Amino acid sequence: MEVVKEKYGNLFDMYNKITGEDPYNTPMRIYPAVHYTMGGLWVDYELMTSVPGLYALGEANFSDHGANRLGASALMQGLADGYFVIPYTAGNYLAGEIRTAPIPTTHPAFEAAEKAVADRLRVLKNINGTQSPESFHKRLGKIMWDKCGMARNEAGLKEAIQEIRALKAEFWRDLRITGEIAEFNPELDKAGRVADFIELGELMCQDALQRRESCGGHFREEMQTEDGEALRDDDLFAFVAAWEYKGDSNWELHKEQLEFEVAHPSQRSYK
Repeated sequence: MEVVKEKYGNLFDMYNKITGEDPYNTPMRIYPAVHYTMGGLWVDYELMTSVPGLYALGEANFSDHGANRLGASALMQGLADGYFVIPYTAGNYLAGEIRTAPIPTTHPAFEAAEKAVADRLRVLKNINGTQSPESFHKRLGKIMWDKCGMARNEAGLKEAIQEIRALKAEFWRDLRITGEIAEFNPELDKAGRVADFIELGELMCQDALQRRESCGGHFREEMQTEDGEALRDDDLFAFVAAWEYKGDSNWELHKEQLEFEVAHPSQRSYK
């Protein structure tokens, strides 16, 4: 017991605190978590996605499907992909780019992109409000944690959408960024990312609201069996959802149907 305590004492203490059971005397209850059902981006053997030149490393890909999302193994896959795989595979793609001549920065597409970024930075900096990017980030996180977490319901999701829209309006009215644009400015960098997080947060709530089933890492409280297990609806929701942004909190849903030829979906219980 002393040997086990020396190696796993902290883990056993955490388990005891969470479950109220002493793992030294009562066998620990271990069951598959939602990680097992989560996928990622498709990659080939060189970790390149279906988009040429775009690679997905670590937890982002599903080379091992849910197995690469379990604690230390997730960390190890990130290390293995980063240290031992991508340095040898990315070169295969880059080798073909030797034939591509340098692309001048006077190209119309480059100039348009540069102007769009510069305009966005000026807008963010010139708001001159009173609240930091971090404050908006934390408030958004609280909304998502409370109402669009692993367990969610219709009423909470509708509330979250309205709260995020109000937060978005406040962000573009009362954001304050210290420092200047033409310098190393982490606050400006974070402001841009928080602006994107707000858009993504609303979309996540919209997607969760329309998917009236409990599946994978998503549990709709209205959709459960009498035993409290996840209740899927494969007839209506066996599709991949791809949302197209149409501007001003408006997205269009595109569906890619899932077809199962060998392993067919079935209701599961971990009890």
